[in-house]
Amino acid sequence: MNKGLITVLVLLLLLPLIASVQQAVDKPGSLEISRFSSYEELKRFVKTNTKNAGMHIERGGVWFSEAEGLAPSPAFSDQDYSATNIQVAGVDEADIIKTDGEYIYLVSENKIIIVKAYPPEQAQVLSEIELEGMAMGIFINGDRLVVFEGGMPYYDTPRVLEDAYIPYISPATSIKVYDISDREDPRLQRELSADGGYVSSRMIGDYVYVVINEPVYEQDGELNLPRIYSGGNETEIPATDIYYSDVSDYYYMYTTIIAINTQTDDQEPTRETILLGASSNLYVSLNNIYLTFPVWGTDVGDFQKSSIHRIHIEGDQIEYVASGEVPGMVLNQFSMDEYGGHFRVATTTREGTSRNHLYILNMSLNITGSLEDLAPGETIYSARFMGERGYLVTFKQVDPLFVIDLKNPYDPEVLGYLKVTGYSDYLHPYDENHIIGIGKETTDAGEFAWYQGVKISLFEVTDVSNPREISKLEIGDRGTDSPILWDHKAFLFDKSRNLLVMPVSVAEIDEAEYPEGVPSWAYGETVWQGAYIFHISPDAGLRLEGRITHIENLAEPEQEYYYFYSSFSVQRSLYIGDVLYTISNAKIKMNSLENLDYITEVELPLSTWTPSDYLPDEPQGDEPSGNSSTWK
Repeated sequence: MNKGLITVLVLLLLLPLIASVQQAVDKPGSLEISRFSSYEELKRFVKTNTKNAGMHIERGGVWFSEAEGLAPSPAFSDQDYSATNIQVAGVDEADIIKTDGEYIYLVSENKIIIVKAYPPEQAQVLSEIELEGMAMGIFINGDRLVVFEGGMPYYDTPRVLEDAYIPYISPATSIKVYDISDREDPRLQRELSADGGYVSSRMIGDYVYVVINEPVYEQDGELNLPRIYSGGNETEIPATDIYYSDVSDYYYMYTTIIAINTQTDDQEPTRETILLGASSNLYVSLNNIYLTFPVWGTDVGDFQKSSIHRIHIEGDQIEYVASGEVPGMVLNQFSMDEYGGHFRVATTTREGTSRNHLYILNMSLNITGSLEDLAPGETIYSARFMGERGYLVTFKQVDPLFVIDLKNPYDPEVLGYLKVTGYSDYLHPYDENHIIGIGKETTDAGEFAWYQGVKISLFEVTDVSNPREISKLEIGDRGTDSPILWDHKAFLFDKSRNLLVMPVSVAEIDEAEYPEGVPSWAYGETVWQGAYIFHISPDAGLRLEGRITHIENLAEPEQEYYYFYSSFSVQRSLYIGDVLYTISNAKIKMNSLENLDYITEVELPLSTWTPSDYLPDEPQGDEPSGNSSTWK
């Protein structure tokens, strides 16, 4: 390969371990936190500690030598309105739809559309913002709109090698802040960008915190360093500003956290960079960001534990303060929680028989208490922490819901559990004694289970030793799906209104095709897509109030997936006052919350940005995200 071309970094090199002078940071924790003393030490660390000798990294892609499966914004309206479904009060999460009680802001691929939404008789599209890349999420903060834009995804052309090729898809991330005091004429106020892919973000008060991952690669014999571009200036983050903990990995990435003041344009962003593995999960409290990463064993595929990293945040202050480890894999952000000066995390280990665990750590990320070996042979499918209680759903053939006492961070204990058919992918608190579960119904087939339609459950935990499923409802047959199973922001719930709304694609089985009886493995055909509206309460249970679809008066689709991928597929719902808004890429429909009567609708301009090599990053199909080996 020519000298001017990007060379392959062969991570087979096992250089002698050279004693290095580290800038050890005097912070407590079960893992030592250090900064690199020099750029040369960074290079030695990456080459020495990367474990997968068969992997090579270039800018643009990663090759493996064996082909393996791999909070509400300030209101502009006097009307009550719903906000994005978030995990932690006061910690907003970016989404594709936002409202401030008068306007709706929505992402449509490479466009941001601003709609006058309330009152409904004045509803209309006010403006569009066209981006160069794809919008990945937005925040609204008063008269400021924050947009996260990713570089256009692509497949790099594989070199002629015997190795399997896996592309690095997102080459850069841009953060744009718009002044939207005139909703008909948004103005770009500031923009900054960073090399690497957008991981996640949160907004607390006036500050947005963005997490970006960038692979470490070699070019002309030198390792890249992360760069941030702001106001026409380029800042390269020096190696001596980069933190690390002494953990080996299969490949390394720079994880950079950036803090941006959404209201003060001349305040420079602040940042912190850590050399870690590929991001796994993220949890954010009002004062801390927790990042988890898998820690691999000595053999390929030997996953043993997760490292946890705490970054303290307060306004524009970002400080990496602690690092620790726990056995097992963390499923998602809801498997983590901070409460009373402790961090709680639920994990699953898979060495031999799968087992589930719950660990409590102090702010130094040392383990203070634990519950281990829960439900051997099963896997965690969902978790939720609520103050001094925790709830875990594990599954193999039936769904045990565990109720856990977390009052004593040194001695957690199981208070009770309930076994029911099916499983819950998402748990949501109704009140302190009731939990909503969204998942799939199942039928037991001995060593595994066949999943069926989407299942909604209401659990009562007043008697913690005897939790009960007091109401349940199944939607459709096998093949029915809902984005809530992988994206909690598609869930609309309001306790004061006893309101639950969720988008569903409904599959139904034609029993005439099975004259001897419908087998449990049979899939239905998708026949409907839209929003299901429920009344939910402990007294009345679950009651279907009605359905709203945007796919109507259309010719019969030639392909079943039309329902799921159509521009008319309902993605989100929200309410302003007594009006329910259901939103697809094609339109916003308004119905009365009182009786679901149709009010009006607004057609949305459809994006024409459709790169043929776009790779959707959302889960495909309807197989759950847990232990798929138990599913058929």
